[in-house]
Amino acid sequence: MARDPKYDILFEPMRIGPVTAKNRFYQVPHCNGGGYRDPSAAAEHRRVKAQGGWGTIFTEQVEMHHTSEITPFIELRLWDDRDIPMLAKMAKGIKEYDALAGIELTYSGINGPNLYTKEVPLAPSAGPILTYTSDPVSARAMDKDDIKDLLRWYRNAARRSKEAGFDIICLYGAHGFGIIQHFLSRVTNHRTDEYGGSLENRSRLLKELVETIKDEVGDTMAVTVRLSLTELVGGEHGFSNAELRDTIEMHSELPDLWDLAHGTWEDCSGPSRFKEEAAQQELVTGIKALTPKPIVGVGRFTSPDVMVKQIKSGTLDLIGAARPSIADPFIPNKIDEGRIEDIRECIGCNICITGDMTMSISRCTQNPSFMEEWRKGWHPENYRRKGDTEAVLIVGAGPAGLEATRALGERGYQVALAEASTSLGGRVSKERLLPGLSAWGRVADYREGQIQTMTNVDVYLDSELTADQVLEFGFEQVGIATGSSWRRDGVARFHQHPFELDPSLPLFTPDDIMNGQTPSGHVVLFDDDHYYMGGVMAELLIQKGCSVTLVTPANLVSEWANNTLEQGYIQKKLIEMDVQIKVAKALSSVQADHVMLECTYSGREEKVETDAVVMVTSRLGNDQLWQDLKARKQEWGDAGVKSIRCFGDAESPAPIAWATYAGRRFAEDMDSEDIGDALPFRREIAELAID
Repeated sequence: MARDPKYDILFEPMRIGPVTAKNRFYQVPHCNGGGYRDPSAAAEHRRVKAQGGWGTIFTEQVEMHHTSEITPFIELRLWDDRDIPMLAKMAKGIKEYDALAGIELTYSGINGPNLYTKEVPLAPSAGPILTYTSDPVSARAMDKDDIKDLLRWYRNAARRSKEAGFDIICLYGAHGFGIIQHFLSRVTNHRTDEYGGSLENRSRLLKELVETIKDEVGDTMAVTVRLSLTELVGGEHGFSNAELRDTIEMHSELPDLWDLAHGTWEDCSGPSRFKEEAAQQELVTGIKALTPKPIVGVGRFTSPDVMVKQIKSGTLDLIGAARPSIADPFIPNKIDEGRIEDIRECIGCNICITGDMTMSISRCTQNPSFMEEWRKGWHPENYRRKGDTEAVLIVGAGPAGLEATRALGERGYQVALAEASTSLGGRVSKERLLPGLSAWGRVADYREGQIQTMTNVDVYLDSELTADQVLEFGFEQVGIATGSSWRRDGVARFHQHPFELDPSLPLFTPDDIMNGQTPSGHVVLFDDDHYYMGGVMAELLIQKGCSVTLVTPANLVSEWANNTLEQGYIQKKLIEMDVQIKVAKALSSVQADHVMLECTYSGREEKVETDAVVMVTSRLGNDQLWQDLKARKQEWGDAGVKSIRCFGDAESPAPIAWATYAGRRFAEDMDSEDIGDALPFRREIAELAID
């Protein structure tokens, strides 16, 4: 198929200073949890994106000097020449498919605690380090000699970037993470010399940095600047959208491109629960008229029509993307080939971000091959052909079962998918109906759409199977993906054993509520899950007319959602909805008309009268079918069954991204050789220094 002509504009070449991008698809810098620890995994992920058609592809933020690093977070580094090879590998992979390779150089300033190097942090003005972990460290104010050093360090980093083979250098000054923003903002710049006070003075470092780097690389590389559209902190002292516009107008021809992002990472990468596609439209509109240089912006762009509108309206010149490029690295090629229906749309769940926040290899709910391209050899589009097995039975059509079915179908197996209910999607089919989670339905929609086109896949709805039936069917390979259920007994992290529950007080789980059972009156919601479900349930109950007291043993509502950048949004919304919030409290007992709470620190008790309790605690795998089959393992051979495996939530309940990963792994492992105790993935090990 050929692309629709209305999308031709997206494939026009774009000049960026001395280099030219082959199209308008621009993967902005983003982290992936690998950094200097897993450089080959990070490099291969970028190479696959280039294969998928992206015209410009950037690294994550790259720490360009040892006096500013953000341990414990794991980012790429360019501290000295020994860091060049790992970055050169990435640049080479990107350029293999004629994409421009970009590197984002970062000096973290007041965001760099230097916990690894033990250097004293430097910033425009003295002050405590502003980190997610509130490190008890302060930066000292840079003097003129420090600024001269900084310019030299950037020059050295530019030389190394050129040697590594990059085409574009981006200077990071957005999200509050870069030294450029720290100088631009009066929140962090209290100087009274020529680098402080007026906007012209506060933008002096920006001007000197761009000029220094251009002097170093000449016309061999483009130099871009990434700035915040508005700072959203510090009130009247914050770097506002008006000041951003004045800065661009003042230095309109300084960089080769202006890369614009929202002021905080939480706002720039806001989850779909709270941020729509193209959420930054108002802030970026009109900026293009202030500069002859191209403008790139982001907005979780997943729709080609929205992308075209951004260009034709004169809002943007290039379509910036991070999360959508992770969910589907082949978006450009699919648009080009007229395969819009095959795009794996980002759902905006921000699980990808949790890799960076937890210093672990990132995951993607939609694309389980993310960061496994090098480690496991998985590809988002290409699959190994089938092995000796002919037919596979998958029991359960939730996210794990759907992904296993789709991937097995792609490999060429004959697959039967049996689902006990009358629809596909499992937990996704119910959770997508909860407040703010409609985009999550794409997890099921994409996989159902792909499966429907496969002649080697048969789907059987309303088909709850017993162990007898599974063995009677005689499939060679069987996968059990029967999901999980929320516990009713309060067991989770705080209570690891069931506690006192009076059966006369109505008690509900999220499953009950998603199945249409609704409490009334005043409800105490006990959230010992700490992710999204507690907050979503509270929001739903308020919408249904209940009054809600949310109790959590944590010090914040939905505490783990800090890793998805949505905790603040969740707590703010619940406060605005008049949900009573009791943190650092746990249920100690449930009585006929009240509950008893205990302080998690002091043990002091508190009585709260209530009409019902909702337990959002933990889930148990629905593994009875697996247990029944496992108990009859001696019968498998006679029934023609080679193996049966349990996977996904049925094996181990976790976020949806874990389930789609489990489904992909089940499919990838089919007919693989037995590797025994060997690692199932590749890893890199640091080289010992010579004594």
